[in-house]
Amino acid sequence: MKHKRAHETCVTETKSDSDALTSAPERVVGQPGRIWIFIASIAVIVIAGVEGTIVSTSMPTIVGALGGFESLTWVFSAYFLTQAVTIPVYGGLADLYGRKRVVLFGIGLFLVGSVLCGMAWSMNALIVFRVVQGIGAGALVTLAQTIIGDHYEPVERARLQGYISGAWAIGAILGPLLGSVIVTHVSWVWVFWVNLPVGCIAAVMIVAALHETIKPHQRRIDYVGSALMAAGTGLLMFVLIQASALSILAILAMAAISLVLLAFFAVHEARTPDPILPIALMTNRIIVGGIIVGIAVGSVLMGTTAFLSLYIQGVMGLSAMIAGLAVGAPSVSWPLGSFVGGRLLGRMSYRTTSLVGIPPLAAGVLLLIALTPTRGAVWTAVAPALIGIGLGFIVPTFLVAVQSSVGWEKRGIATSTTVFSRIVGQAIGTAVFGGILNAAVSRHAIDNGDDIHRVMTPALRTSMPAAELNLLVERMSAGLHNVYLITGLLVLVILLAILSLPARLRV
Repeated sequence: MKHKRAHETCVTETKSDSDALTSAPERVVGQPGRIWIFIASIAVIVIAGVEGTIVSTSMPTIVGALGGFESLTWVFSAYFLTQAVTIPVYGGLADLYGRKRVVLFGIGLFLVGSVLCGMAWSMNALIVFRVVQGIGAGALVTLAQTIIGDHYEPVERARLQGYISGAWAIGAILGPLLGSVIVTHVSWVWVFWVNLPVGCIAAVMIVAALHETIKPHQRRIDYVGSALMAAGTGLLMFVLIQASALSILAILAMAAISLVLLAFFAVHEARTPDPILPIALMTNRIIVGGIIVGIAVGSVLMGTTAFLSLYIQGVMGLSAMIAGLAVGAPSVSWPLGSFVGGRLLGRMSYRTTSLVGIPPLAAGVLLLIALTPTRGAVWTAVAPALIGIGLGFIVPTFLVAVQSSVGWEKRGIATSTTVFSRIVGQAIGTAVFGGILNAAVSRHAIDNGDDIHRVMTPALRTSMPAAELNLLVERMSAGLHNVYLITGLLVLVILLAILSLPARLRV
């Protein structure tokens, strides 16, 4: 009953808001061409997800071509971090100038960054161009979901969440498989250029099918908050990634500066009239739970894609194709879990539906913890497949719960916050896991980086002395084992967040 009253209230407020866009849900439902808008939005979500993880199985080849193994994790973190910190800014710009203009700008910048990445001449250049890509990607996932929300009724949105979540999962998890195929049969530059035709087609469809009439209204973009968050989070990421190469004093100093910047960010957000992360949302336990789940899921996803690929190729000595097939298994199992979970939502509470995903998630992570170089390729595929099923139940369910916990006027902010937390989780997971791996191999690898390049390349691996190869493999295996132990702790965090949901709350 409470949810019904909240929904009726938000519909009334939306219809009476003279400053709202004419593309608000109640005004464009049934608009001709919305199926093309939906397809284009899904395509945009997929390419953003693909580009986040496609480099995982192709990194050995890229490192072999460009060098810079010690900066490997920044290829991931640069993309996720810039994508994350620009999401709230794009949300505000979309309210001011319309979804169409802003999402087209984001697609254009993303594609420019993709072209530049394929032209990179060094690892540092690649990282800079990944920043350009990430800034463009910040507009893609959130605005695509916002556009879908503008054109479908709340009941339809709940039904479509399975497809939306599945699209993001397919993109994020299919990326490594696609990357392995590309580096095996073509050139690593196409890891970045493969997005170009899909992005261009999606942009053309949006131009042709999405029509908006904008009534500008007063709202300020929180640039100060964005800068503080980017600086604080970015410095923290740097400390985590480079911890093995920094002195204790440098680590403590930079960590302290990061915490001060984030504290200023929190104070600023509490005082500014248009914050990018409204503090009031933090009083809603469903949204807080969604943020916690988002961060944990993002980290788990990186552990079961990028770092599992490193295990398969670097420790087990298998090909990029086998690694891609293994870490691509959730691209099938995640949508399956989302589909079944979406149907359960009509019969069960949010908490119960999410809890169904815990057993397969936990089983998959336990298989990774028990992973050894002799387990074989099948073991490495079953583990991420089980994890995909579990996350397929949990992620869409939490997003629907978050969207249902607020009125329409806050739904965009709530959705952006959830997406933001997941991407931050990917960035933090990459940084922490990368720091653990770097620490495990640094005593050997930093002094002789060529050995790491060789062990990651099957053609060169066989030429290494057996003792040296075994030492590096042993250290990589130990570091990645620690990564999966932390992933196991994250499953417990997800379970606690699920249990925080009201027991009887449902669609």
